[in-house]
Amino acid sequence: MSDLDLLHFEQLKNEVQSQYLDHHTPSYDDISKWKGIDIIYFQEDLRKIAKGNISEKSFYTYFKNSPVTRLPRIDMLNILSIYAGYVSWYDFKKKHLFAHEILQELEDNDDNPEAELENNPEKAENTEQQTRIIRKQDISSLKPGETAAEESDLQLSSPDSQGIKENKGVFTTYDTTEQKSTISIVKKYIWLGISAILAVLVGLLVFKEELFSKKFYYSFVDADRNTTINAELQVQILKENESPILYNAKPNEAFVYTTKSKNLTMVVSSPYYKTDTIRRNLETAPEAETIELKPNDYAIMLFYYSKSIKDLKKKRESLNYLISDDALIYQVYDNETYGVETMDKQRYINLVTLPSTSLENLQVIDTKNDKNNKIIMIKFKIATDEKPK
Repeated sequence: MSDLDLLHFEQLKNEVQSQYLDHHTPSYDDISKWKGIDIIYFQEDLRKIAKGNISEKSFYTYFKNSPVTRLPRIDMLNILSIYAGYVSWYDFKKKHLFAHEILQELEDNDDNPEAELENNPEKAENTEQQTRIIRKQDISSLKPGETAAEESDLQLSSPDSQGIKENKGVFTTYDTTEQKSTISIVKKYIWLGISAILAVLVGLLVFKEELFSKKFYYSFVDADRNTTINAELQVQILKENESPILYNAKPNEAFVYTTKSKNLTMVVSSPYYKTDTIRRNLETAPEAETIELKPNDYAIMLFYYSKSIKDLKKKRESLNYLISDDALIYQVYDNETYGVETMDKQRYINLVTLPSTSLENLQVIDTKNDKNNKIIMIKFKIATDEKPK
């Protein structure tokens, strides 16, 4: 990556901004000031025109910071170039060459000191360099049938030749190939031996761990509906004098915990279920167990109304009833530049009633209710759907 590539990228960002402003009216003309709904609309337009997408995290990384210090991945550069009206990132750069880039290409063709010395051997700095250039010219001028023999004679006559001795007018070379081959084989077997020993030690450690450990299987069900919980749960394992260990229990799957301990304390939580602390004596506890969790009905309704795209008028009325007018609402971002954004109730309702594919990735992280069961706090995020390539 060069400074010129970074300049090209800054120019591409300006053209992407201009392309969007031709057909849309965001909160700000400056793309670096976009956030929230503006970014969602831009992502929709990007998917429509360039048939691709960039995550919110990438947007904040490369559009909020100017100038950037590193280029994004090539697939993101191609998507933005296509959006701006080009075939690819290469096509964009080709059509935006800076003047000093063109001059550099011309200089690269002329800047070949070795070629100049070959044409004028007398300009060589010393006799050794001159001899090497003349030898190269002589070898290149040999006829096809003479190349091997003549080249050998030139090499043997060089004053720099090493490992050669004269014996009654006949030249012979010291052959060290066999010695090098023997050393290489010895090194190979040494490394194989070390690898085998390490593999045995790792195997013994794993076997020891498996021998003294025991697996426990915990399935979680909805206490009201007696059905498996189709949502990811957070499981914290608490140990005395140690920091909690956090696990994620996958939807509709048993949580498997392997331990050598005699006791277990785990805290199970979810945005849609009430937090529960489970304690077990593992010496007498069964290996498999089903645990009921009490649902947080208001959080479940909030999730349903936030994700549903049917009957938007009814959906807005339901959200308006569920959420307190003074509710604190936070949107969490997956980036270091812009971590959390607050919004009021109406802006949140507008966001989640916008028909957008981005809402498929909406995740409610946490909610709180007051004594009247009105939701007074919502923490949510729109997860990125961009995958590294």
